[in-house]
Amino acid sequence: MNISPRAELLSPVAAGTAAEAATSDEAWVRALIDAEAALARAQARLGLIPDDVAQAVAGARVDPAELAVRARGAGNPVVPLVAALREVAGDQVHAGATSQDIMDTAAMLVATRVRETLLADLDRTAGAVADLARRHRDTPMAGRTLGQQAVPTTFGLRAAGWLAAVAEARDRLAAVRLPAQLGGAAGTLAALGTTELLPLFAEETGLAEPVLPWHTLRGPVAELGAALALVAGALGKIATDVVLLAQTEIGEVAEPAAPGRGGSSAMPHKRNPVLATMIRSAALRVPAYAQILFAAQNAGLDRPTGEWHAEWQPLNDCLRLVGGAAETAAELTAGLEVFPDRMRANLREELLTEYVAGRLAERDGRAAAKETVAEAVREGRPLADLLPDDDRAERAGGPGAAFGVDLTKAVGPAPRLVDRALAAYAGKEPE
Repeated sequence: MNISPRAELLSPVAAGTAAEAATSDEAWVRALIDAEAALARAQARLGLIPDDVAQAVAGARVDPAELAVRARGAGNPVVPLVAALREVAGDQVHAGATSQDIMDTAAMLVATRVRETLLADLDRTAGAVADLARRHRDTPMAGRTLGQQAVPTTFGLRAAGWLAAVAEARDRLAAVRLPAQLGGAAGTLAALGTTELLPLFAEETGLAEPVLPWHTLRGPVAELGAALALVAGALGKIATDVVLLAQTEIGEVAEPAAPGRGGSSAMPHKRNPVLATMIRSAALRVPAYAQILFAAQNAGLDRPTGEWHAEWQPLNDCLRLVGGAAETAAELTAGLEVFPDRMRANLREELLTEYVAGRLAERDGRAAAKETVAEAVREGRPLADLLPDDDRAERAGGPGAAFGVDLTKAVGPAPRLVDRALAAYAGKEPE
């Protein structure tokens, strides 16, 4: 594990992760320098500045702590950065650009670098839950609505739901367009003198080419925030289900064991679901940070007065938290322990009332069937006794049997829904 010098003491979900390193102060300074170097390379390609300026900029080293202090004078770190770069590369550094061009481009570079590792972790998570869905396609368990047992389902269908959510959120994040920013003082490119720099600058950064400078058109950042919030929600759903199913009284799943993981400072017997807890801690915070990114779209006229500045930390926190949550979720789902026997043992006979009433309704009508089932429950009679013989299962260990009812029938099309989710994940047409 790569531990950074400033590990996240108060946010362990990101500590030591690739996302933490990619969103560190050092990573931001590197992205700012990369943006300036890309601008210099693009300008050199048009013959506007000498070729060696970009090389000098790219090799510069700037202390993040010193830059942060000096940023107070201008309200952003680009102004003191440019001053430092001009000391090593000359006055043609940053020619025609404005601070926001570099800061926004750096933000998109940081986002691109985090997204690369984030998507890889989401792919790992999706692969793990797809395997769970496949292996437990027919594993019966209690469905639970409003915290109470409802009707039978399968663990495979639960995992298939996780898969659908993660895959959709992953695709939304992958589709977000991250553009370079270049417009000069008021978005006119006046000091740069040409629109030819836009495609060249985008190419040099590896970012998307903007149609226009987007200084006060904050859609790219808001869209990124929305996608990150969706990913956080999909991962948070998995984590919440794991926490609930791992409760002592339920015990249907358990997190992967590891030395020192899940321990309590006061109760040696406990095995706490710490991976899921950390994922939930991220999922609960990201939507609030994303809300700031949405609000920042109200930036006025041609340059923002606070909206743009307000984005920096929430955007970085979203990237860091979601990246950390994705890396943690990949570990959680890859090693999740599933206990089918416990799932079957937790099934209560009342879960079968809907199924039994439905079967009786085919013969007696819905109203009469409902009353027959209700009477059997009141009298404590086995519900299986109401069913035709072909719906019963051997009480002693028949496949999918519970209370004498064949659960492979009671779960309905749940296994086929799993097949649909797996087919969609594989890029096939669901049957």
